[in-house]
Amino acid sequence: MKLPGHKHVSGKCPAVREVLNRVGDKWSVLVVALLGDGKKRFSELRRAIEGISQRMLTLTLKGLERDGLVTRTFYPTIPPRVEYELTKLGRSLLTPITGLSDWAGRNRERIQAARDRYDAQNSKLQESFR
Repeated sequence: MKLPGHKHVSGKCPAVREVLNRVGDKWSVLVVALLGDGKKRFSELRRAIEGISQRMLTLTLKGLERDGLVTRTFYPTIPPRVEYELTKLGRSLLTPITGLSDWAGRNRERIQAARDRYDAQNSKLQESFR
């Protein structure tokens, strides 16, 4: 991927793509945003993220932990308790995530209008082929 004003270094592309796949994943973004408010237990995260399965949340948290964005703390109580928290690196991700979220909020109506125009044009085009 080549961004305006940035030199393209082909050796870095797979590594950059791998990182962007993690931080650009919708579940990862939601988990990081929620953990931006502080430590959370698994069940708190699960309740707060509509539509995520237990398995997907587990995989997302493991991936974020593996990438050094989240820490997992196990407390050997009865019942056992596990808390997740952003690392310093994970907290640094809050700035771009917040910026993207703000951008999406400011532009959602324009994006929806563009979708509506596109859908209307394509439905007319599809009707002409029938």
